[in-house]
Amino acid sequence: MKLRVGLIGLGDHWQTMHRPALRMLSERFDVRAIYCSVAKLAENAVTDFQADPVDGYQTMVARDDIDAVLILEQTWLKHLPALAACSQGKAIYWASGLDFDPVEDAEFKRCVEDSGIAFMASFPRRFAPATLRLKELIATNLGAPRLLFCHKRLSLLEQQTRLSRRGDSVRRSGGEKSRDDTRPTNSHGHVDAQATMRNELIELIDWCNYVVGGKPESVMSANCSPDTEWDYRALSLRFSPPSNTPIQLRKAAAKQWETRSPHSFPQYSAPTPAEPAIPVATAQISCGNYIPAKWQEAIGFRPPAGMQVCCEHGVAFIDLPGTLVWFDDAGRHQESLESESPVGEKILGQFHRAVTSLVRNLSGLEDAFRAATILKAAELSSESGHRIEL
Repeated sequence: MKLRVGLIGLGDHWQTMHRPALRMLSERFDVRAIYCSVAKLAENAVTDFQADPVDGYQTMVARDDIDAVLILEQTWLKHLPALAACSQGKAIYWASGLDFDPVEDAEFKRCVEDSGIAFMASFPRRFAPATLRLKELIATNLGAPRLLFCHKRLSLLEQQTRLSRRGDSVRRSGGEKSRDDTRPTNSHGHVDAQATMRNELIELIDWCNYVVGGKPESVMSANCSPDTEWDYRALSLRFSPPSNTPIQLRKAAAKQWETRSPHSFPQYSAPTPAEPAIPVATAQISCGNYIPAKWQEAIGFRPPAGMQVCCEHGVAFIDLPGTLVWFDDAGRHQESLESESPVGEKILGQFHRAVTSLVRNLSGLEDAFRAATILKAAELSSESGHRIEL
């Protein structure tokens, strides 16, 4: 089945991810209409896909020849295009901002759930070839994750380029008031730094959740206060033992406690064999733009691995999208996965299946709200100085 889609905004990943994917998946997607506030981008896209230019998202979602909308850009419109699509019963691919407010955006979440449409939030890191291969190794060679280090280093130059392309702050001054309007707007770099870093942190949180295969039970942070300068943020997640922990591991943990001397750790009481101490995973997540944009050589010097994962039987290092180096008892293994299908094709292929499937799946919406809720809890932890239970 070929989906007839409309594009709302083109976004920062249009040229590198969504445009190539839509051209490659032309047997699954037929781009019928395009709405974009950047005239030159819209003109080029209309020519590429022989689509109709439209002057408003309301006009697009009301068209009879549109089955789904791809919202590819974060603008001052925020949730309005998605709400319009819900009212028209059109499926939504959401590649806009992931910084949902668990309280203020609850009505938006309810509207999507009640509409009966398919909704998919874009999490590119999940679909990267290196991430999918890591999940395979966790299930086979490496064992369950125990410790994750996840860091993203941003440059202010990159953020300013995004802002000049979107012009969000300029548009917002004349549009509807949002919760971000109380923040300083005299510096475009400051506004975009905050929005960019929050979205990056939410994606990193979801990435760790996906790799571990579970939900964190608590979060702690010392510098996630929203009122301080947005140059660096860090938080720590502690995960619960997975409910599907193999019985062999539970028995081994119980036996370990049975044979341990009761005086080994006098300050702690050993758990009973019925409730063995199963190691839990911890994730250290950080994001920053602490290197000035003018120091371009420093920004590119020794960039940290996107993710480092210490597992039961080895350790792995990921550089997105397709480089994976891992170590076990046999030594070093390096895999280059550049020949795998690009991330954009995997994501849009998954969206096509979600729309055409008879089983509705809203996990992307739930995951986005969960990650945003964790970031909010990290801010509360930073202000209170305590670990926050989730």
